Amino acid sequence: MDFYEATMAITAAETLDVPTLELMARVEASGEDFYEALAERIENAEAAELLRRNGREEMGHARRLQRVLALKTGTELDPEQEIERFPVSGLPDTIDAAMLPMIVQGELDGDAGYQKWADGEDDPEVARLLRLNGREESKHAERITRVIELLGAG
Repeated sequence: MDFYEATMAITAAETLDVPTLELMARVEASGEDFYEALAERIENAEAAELLRRNGREEMGHARRLQRVLALKTGTELDPEQEIERFPVSGLPDTIDAAMLPMIVQGELDGDAGYQKWADGEDDPEVARLLRLNGREESKHAERITRVIELLGAG
């Protein structure tokens, strides 16, 4: 399974069980690599930094999901635990503004997914953590929209 297949599996999941949460944590951690790869392919420094910021926050999402897993399983959280990542491949050598709207939509869909998962939670702390991740996904969409503007102007 790669980054894209894992994302599709999460979208298709009907319950937020432990295997789905583990998959989500891996996808979010891989998001850091995804955004770094995008940033490396963009010549606009401001746009690249916006993408890197999204990537750093994706790793934060993975860490929050580790907290959710600890709450759901009753295990102790190990903040130093390495999160296995999916390889990010298939990106073109250069990135232009035309390919970014689908990433904006993916981030917005991510927010909607987190809100859906949170709505089904009995534990208020789990729901809070999921909603926080979701809101940040929408912020990522806003940043990518700004990247599109920067690249269009360049």
